[in-house]
Amino acid sequence: MNPLIQQLKKYGPITTEAEKAIEQKTKHFQKKKNSHLLKQGQILASYFVLNKGIIRSYIYRNEKEINVWFGAENQIFGAIMPMYANKPSPENIQFLEDSEVYSISVDDLENLYKTYPELNLIGRKIAEELCVILEERINSLHFETATERYRNLIIQMPYLQQRINLGHIASFLGITQETLSRIRKS
Repeated sequence: MNPLIQQLKKYGPITTEAEKAIEQKTKHFQKKKNSHLLKQGQILASYFVLNKGIIRSYIYRNEKEINVWFGAENQIFGAIMPMYANKPSPENIQFLEDSEVYSISVDDLENLYKTYPELNLIGRKIAEELCVILEERINSLHFETATERYRNLIIQMPYLQQRINLGHIASFLGITQETLSRIRKS
């Protein structure tokens, strides 16, 4: 089954007709390790699901890459500003492994919302989940110690240590790689 449809079904039921319509609008493609899905300043308004691979989102500031989030198999992702505000993305999305991706454009999804009202509930639940994730990230950066942020990250995404280099993890946590090494030893 289409991984995008599988993920959408986690948020609510989808009729057979709606599933067929989504399947027709879904794009499937492969990306090589280190290639980009999106670069800062571009507008790419689509929902994506990785069937295989891992990605990172980063922002380039003061000659440094600052990792914002990571994604892996069976997660819906996309760039928020292009998807919800039709504005250029401040972030870059890069593949950290050879990847297989399924996508649907926001425009196609908006048209499907009109035809299949049950999809509106799914879209709302995805947006609500995103709000919770963003709130947790903000609270983590403001109120948790670096050690707490690291431990929570490993609990939430145990695959990271084996698949993403420590420099990327340290950047995501807002610490140096040396500090991350000390935390990992303790």
